[in-house]
Order: sequence, then C-alpha cells, then structure tokens
Amino acid sequence: MSDLSAMIVGCGDVGGRLAQRLMSAGWHVWGVRRRVEQLPRGVVPVAADLFESSVPQAWPNRSPDYLVYCVAASEHDEAGYRAAYVEGLRHVLGWLACTGQRPRRLLFVSSSSVYAQQDGAWVDEQDATEPEGYSGRIMLEAERLALDSGLPASVVRLTGIYGPGREWLLNQVRQGYRVAETPPLYGNRIHAEDAAGLLAFLLQADAEGVALHTCYLGVDDDPAPLAEVVAWLRDYLSVTKWSDEQRVRRTGSKRCSNARARALGWVPQYPSYRQGYAALLHPEQ
Repeated sequence: MSDLSAMIVGCGDVGGRLAQRLMSAGWHVWGVRRRVEQLPRGVVPVAADLFESSVPQAWPNRSPDYLVYCVAASEHDEAGYRAAYVEGLRHVLGWLACTGQRPRRLLFVSSSSVYAQQDGAWVDEQDATEPEGYSGRIMLEAERLALDSGLPASVVRLTGIYGPGREWLLNQVRQGYRVAETPPLYGNRIHAEDAAGLLAFLLQADAEGVALHTCYLGVDDDPAPLAEVVAWLRDYLSVTKWSDEQRVRRTGSKRCSNARARALGWVPQYPSYRQGYAALLHPEQ
C-alpha cells in the first residue's frame, strides 16, 4: 500500500477515472467538487465552490502530496472560462496558502486550444502558443498562473477527449455527418481512460523521483483527418445515409505529438481512434 495522497479539484469524468486509478494503487484521494455525491466510492469528499475565495469548511487539515486541477467550465463563454480556469485556480492556491499547505507538485490540466497552428502542422510542447480564441488565451493564462504559483508544476495539454458520455462525433456520424476531404482537417484525440492514465503516470513518476517537464501533450499516437475518422465510423456503424448539410466545426488543423510523454514511458491503451471507438461501441469485447 502507498502512503501517497492526491487532491483532485474538479473530480468529474477524467478526474474520477484518475481517482479510481490512484486508489487502486493505494493512494489516499480527496475529490473537490460542488456536488460531492457524484464522486467515485472511496474518494474523500471536499464540497467546495471554486467561485468563492474563502477556504471551504470541508478542506482537509493536512496537505496532499499532489494537487491535480482538472476542472471543466460549466459556462462555455469567456466569463465562464475565466471563472473556472483562472479564478478557480487562484482560489485553490489561496486556500493552500491560508492553510499552510504545500503539495509536492501541481498538475494543471489544460488544452491543446493554446495552439493556433494550421495546415496539418505537427506541434509539440516547445512550439509557439499563440491562440486566436478566448478559450486558448484564458487557458494559457491559467497555465502561467500554475507555473508561477511557487509550487513545482506541470501542465498537461489534453486534446479532444472522447469516451463514455462523450459521443458527439458518434451521434453526428449516425445522422449522416458530412466532412470535406480536402484540404484535410486534422484532429487530435485521447480516450478518457488514457487521459486519466497519463495523469496517473506522471504523478507516480514524480513520486518515484523522475524529473518531470513543465508541459506534456496528452494525445494518442494517430492524429488523423476528420474525414478519415468519419469514414471509418460510418463503415463500422454501417451508416449509409448522408446529411444534406456539410457541418464541420473548424477549430484548426494540427497534429499534436505525444513523443515527450512516450519518452517518459507512458503508452496509451488506445493508440488510435480505431481501438478507442471500437472499445466504446463494444465495451464487452
């Protein structure tokens, strides 16, 4: 059994999966969220409102070894993003300061929206971050807050998360989703289990004394054109109809590399969309 502990702020989908992985390895886990009844069994609940600056009554009296900030904005506009990612993190850091707590490391879960590269360009952790949209700009601001917090910190930029409950593309394909094939619109994905697995891997590596970088990209091995993914899903689902409209949410076209995480020893359970979607559609296999 491990005597390590982690506090997961925003213990929802990915955070909950992370909590279960850590608990199975013997970690003590606190889960911070507004509705604690939705936490996985075994997680110690910490009811808190990230929009409040005062220390929550349920805040533990001992410092966690690790703090994972893994929230999802409830309001998808500029104000909602700022409240969730910047102000929320600022409040949590303030709670730590008020209670004299100092985790060994902070993991801040970010997004590949901080990149604005186009035309299928490959990007890694060292490439320029010049986001054009508010989501990327605010996420980059939150990253800087984490890295300047005074705590050892690493940022994990997750790409398009899919998995149970995250089936937007599957639903669109079933409705005959049309996608232009040229120019290719590259997308990046990671299964929710692999997102949690990467976070757990980094925490365990740090606990074992491995020197971590300040930034990692969380993505599978196979950034692929959206048209290719849709074609594969159509065939897998035996969809023959087409929608009358061509609907593509153009959020950039880049290929994210997981080389840094892989060099550390992390291996995704679902290396491409094929394995990930097959497992999602037929979990019993």
